[in-house]
Amino acid sequence: MSHAIQTADLDWQLVDGIDVPVSKQFGDVYFSKDNGLLETRHVFLNGNDLSTRLTELKPFEYFCVGETGFGTGLNILALWQLWQQVRPDNHSHLHAISVEKFPLSKPDLIRALNAWPELKPLADQLISQYPMPIAGCHRLSFPDERFSLDLWLGDAHDIFPVIEKTAPVNAWFLDGFAPSCNPDMWEENVLNNIVRLSDYGTTFSSFSVAGVLKRGLRNHDISISRPRGFGHKREMLKAIWNPPKAEERATEVSEDHTQKKTSLNKELKYQARQIAVIGAGIAGLSTAWAFATRGHQVTLFDQNAPLSGGSGNPLALLNPKLSSIAQSAEHLMTQAWQHALNHYPQFKAFRPLQVQQLALKNPENLLALEDEYPSGILEIPDQDQQSLATEYPALALLQAGGVSPQQLRDEILQHANIHYIQSQISRIEPLSRPELFADDQSLGQFDHVIVCTALNTPQLLEGHPELKPIRGQVSWVENSEQPLDPNIAYSYGGYCIQFDEKHLLLGASFCINRDDVEVLEEDHIHNRELIHSVFPEYAQNLADVSEWQGRASVRAQSKDYFPLLGKLKPDQEIYSLAGLGSKGFLFAPLCSEILSAQILGEACPASTNIIKKLDIRRFEKKVKVKKPYFKPEG
Repeated sequence: MSHAIQTADLDWQLVDGIDVPVSKQFGDVYFSKDNGLLETRHVFLNGNDLSTRLTELKPFEYFCVGETGFGTGLNILALWQLWQQVRPDNHSHLHAISVEKFPLSKPDLIRALNAWPELKPLADQLISQYPMPIAGCHRLSFPDERFSLDLWLGDAHDIFPVIEKTAPVNAWFLDGFAPSCNPDMWEENVLNNIVRLSDYGTTFSSFSVAGVLKRGLRNHDISISRPRGFGHKREMLKAIWNPPKAEERATEVSEDHTQKKTSLNKELKYQARQIAVIGAGIAGLSTAWAFATRGHQVTLFDQNAPLSGGSGNPLALLNPKLSSIAQSAEHLMTQAWQHALNHYPQFKAFRPLQVQQLALKNPENLLALEDEYPSGILEIPDQDQQSLATEYPALALLQAGGVSPQQLRDEILQHANIHYIQSQISRIEPLSRPELFADDQSLGQFDHVIVCTALNTPQLLEGHPELKPIRGQVSWVENSEQPLDPNIAYSYGGYCIQFDEKHLLLGASFCINRDDVEVLEEDHIHNRELIHSVFPEYAQNLADVSEWQGRASVRAQSKDYFPLLGKLKPDQEIYSLAGLGSKGFLFAPLCSEILSAQILGEACPASTNIIKKLDIRRFEKKVKVKKPYFKPEG
């Protein structure tokens, strides 16, 4: 995943009034000219017995389908349609993972899916979240449907090895262009990782019965059959990974001996979990939302009030520093930015806007990004036509946004599965079900506890990595006589944005190793000097700093500037999400999804490399442990 993503180059063939896309890269059609939707149902849905398996899902059960080529999304939409028809009303969840090297452009995707009017309601929802052509994992979530999709863009050879196995794939759609057209998709490296991500009981289906595919599966003792194919095709492939009979007997004995030990985990698997989240800043609120939208019961604690700490400023700006496109798939901020832009629009607290990032140093490096990224993401504004005069060139990030923290807080706390309690947690007893205490009063036991208390986190979690305080003060001043365009923010070491009709918001001071929160005139002066250094004509007309207002707060930063998430002790259900620093609103949505995936055993929307960067135990000495490569979890 080290190269820019190239969208699919298509030809179109009109067959019985239907536009059929044909790949110029591979010289093959995207779906059958006979009837692509019927072929999908026959080969992939029926080939994996999905109607029966999805119908029989237990409460809160998680079912994962993997696909080797997203293409037009037809297989995923057919799967989603089946899910609507057979899903039990019991909080079970269907997730799909799909990989695509050459994604269709959005106009081509719309044109291709117009062939299937019955899928249009689902296609419209998919298209609304269809990602920008940037390498890495893109999570598309449809919580009302209890359905989600991780669309990984890049070469399958690069992607499959870095998908974290936090949940086994239950069924595979081995799709993609025919082996004769696209042999790379069917090579041993890809199939090995497909099996790595699977487990005993996983099924596989494909329109292809090519020898390379059959041999690759049989090498892993996967049983293959060749039922009748679709239409004129004589055969298709259907396979299942069955455990050896001797291992089945051993498993039965093992389960008898470990029944008491695993009974709690088995019980939790099929019921709503009781989750305690300590700390109601953006990390705690995002974590509470992640579990609540999955149907779990969340009790949210804070010693003061939600957003009373570093997350409570008047406005949060989603302003990432993007990497080069070659590094985008493994660059945390770039991946978090894309995830945040798909997450926040579900809230009224979000407003889309652009951020003009001024190039103060080495402007050629920043401005060069415009040519690297897909069109519609970055542009270089004409300096002569800027509303704010400045000597510095700028790069406009067209895909950005602002979040009203207080409005977001209110929307999250309205969720029926979130219960807020104001209380200062004094200690956590690490029992099989951790117990919370306020002084000597027990506040109850929970299945999982997540600590999101920023600088206070080490006080609750012994051995937690060090966090350093960073004081930051934002300022706001009336500017009703010279308001800025509310749809544009400016970033220049500090930032400014029209906060409401009358006030300009400026930020922020950055004082390392300070934890005082008094609003100081010296920080107002700092913020004024920042804006004056880049927009002197505008800044000189602002009111004197004695008339400015502000808010100071303290952020928590890890020593390597990456957030910290996970649990310190493997045998305890106590977790941390901390160290988000000044990018809390940018990092929190992705980090909370990763954490919930680790806790609940779901697919993770980030690569193994990114997860390692976030791992709370990353500062410990690494001990190499050899593990069997293909040992299933079942």
